[in-house]
Amino acid sequence: MNPILADIYSTILPSAPFVIGAYALLWAVLFVYVAMIVRGMKKTEAQIAVLEEELAARGKGK
Repeated sequence: MNPILADIYSTILPSAPFVIGAYALLWAVLFVYVAMIVRGMKKTEAQIAVLEEELAARGKGK
């Protein structure tokens, strides 16, 4: 193996688990964030549906 490549690999490879861990943590946080947003959207949609039903019942709907 080329000595320059060997030097580069010996510098990079020991930190690989930290990089992989950081990416895994990033994806986990992103997944939780998206799940929370989706849950909030569903709750908001349900509230809007209730409001639309109330307006329709009062005769002011569409």
